[in-house]
Amino acid sequence: MNSNLITINNCRIENSRETVISQINWNFQQNQAWLVIGPNGGGKADFINALAGYSGLKFIPNEINQNNIQEVPMYSSTFGNSVEIVSLERAAKLIQEERENDESDYVEGGVDIGRTGRIFIAEGLVENPKKNPKVLELSKTIENYKEIELCGIQKILDRGLKYMSTGEIRRTLLARALISGKKLIILSDPFAGLDVNSRGILLNFFNTIAENQIKSPESSTQIILGMERWHEIPDSITNVIEFREKQVSFIGSRKEYESLREERNKAQQETSKNLKEELSVELNETVKETFVLQNQDTIQNETLVEMNNVNVGWDDHKVLRNLSWKLNKGEHWLIQGPNGSGKTTFLELITGDNMQVFSNDVRLFGNRRGSGETIWDIKKQLGIVSYRMHVEYRMLGGTSLLNVIVSGFRDSIGLYGAATDVEIAGAKKWLKLGGFEGRENESFGNLSYGEQRAVLILRSAVKCPKILILDEPCHGLDEQNREMILNLISLIAEAGTTTLLHVTHDPSEVLDCEKHILQLIPDQDPMYKVIVK
Repeated sequence: MNSNLITINNCRIENSRETVISQINWNFQQNQAWLVIGPNGGGKADFINALAGYSGLKFIPNEINQNNIQEVPMYSSTFGNSVEIVSLERAAKLIQEERENDESDYVEGGVDIGRTGRIFIAEGLVENPKKNPKVLELSKTIENYKEIELCGIQKILDRGLKYMSTGEIRRTLLARALISGKKLIILSDPFAGLDVNSRGILLNFFNTIAENQIKSPESSTQIILGMERWHEIPDSITNVIEFREKQVSFIGSRKEYESLREERNKAQQETSKNLKEELSVELNETVKETFVLQNQDTIQNETLVEMNNVNVGWDDHKVLRNLSWKLNKGEHWLIQGPNGSGKTTFLELITGDNMQVFSNDVRLFGNRRGSGETIWDIKKQLGIVSYRMHVEYRMLGGTSLLNVIVSGFRDSIGLYGAATDVEIAGAKKWLKLGGFEGRENESFGNLSYGEQRAVLILRSAVKCPKILILDEPCHGLDEQNREMILNLISLIAEAGTTTLLHVTHDPSEVLDCEKHILQLIPDQDPMYKVIVK
């Protein structure tokens, strides 16, 4: 009896235009828990999307090799179309849909909250949800499903999807996948951006499901885990398939892969040290050559941002309450707090993306918001990496990497008007710093999620802004890119022209220069705490 749940013998992955991965041989058997891993752009995302039939990707049998006819090309899956991916990419697409369908200009009060969590989950229970009247009825009983509590989303069911934090929306996606009875759920980078409590909930969930699928292969739900990094791999993983340079680079047991990683890490340690030294030299040269005239004031105690008794919320929900805080030049801050605590809202008061800034005493660069400055006056002094920024750039997917970087000079989403020679030269230097040399004409939309994130970080730093705002900057980055980006951010901070505001839930991503911590604590009074190391 064949125990394979998925069989892939001598197949390729292709889309409507080209072959993406030329050959794969892989079997997903009962009693196995698989990890799919690999660097950004290496083929991991293509493989995962093909398993779910996303993005037009599919497995196609190759021609039979007459010298090896026992390898009969074939693809089969016991899951059929009952596959769901829960990922940063899927969450970004969902927010993009909500933005495109926003009708705030046409509704009373000027606010269209879009689909709520409960409506979105109910849509997964019916066919043709946009035309099915059962959606509203089903949505009223969504909290009765045990999966709602399992995913910890009871309190956010009536919140609009576009008002959820990154962690909240991915837990909502997971709940929908579980409730809708999908037979195979692929969790891609599930721990990125989750707070400690949410990580614990998800880790326990994964281990429980994985142990069940090993002990009871007839279980209705199977799980495959996709990760960019080996960081926080659950104990229940039994097998690993790795992709590099658009091909399978490893396939085997967890123990075998751990041995391979040990060998690689020994060789990588000395290389990493040399790369950081080279990066430091290149960054200093880039700053001097291209941006030496920007942000050269030497006032060390200049107040960049000041908030006095700030209150932000909607309806009866208070996101920030009585917050007073000050950012001085050269003070690099770490912003902490659980998912939904208001970290993104806090940053949006600075970037100008939250209109409640005008009803509060928020001062940027000495001027109170609403005193006559334009949004462009503010943005030209900021560099921003955020989930919102990423979503907006994904909506312009055809923009070249060069133009994405150049747009950082102009504070625009996309590039309007020809780039100058100076901008082009500067952008190419930053692409080289990020490992994208020679790829300036590639389309942003064709990059993996992690590669897109790396490019947006370069874009945010291109003008050496007074404040660099980093909202979970390492989302989706593989180990090598993560190390490179964290080194780059540290070196930018050391240069002295830019002050960091950094949000991360991952302790390993906290930088040595971040001596000031703002902790946001929901449901307590006061709702925040300041720590100076």
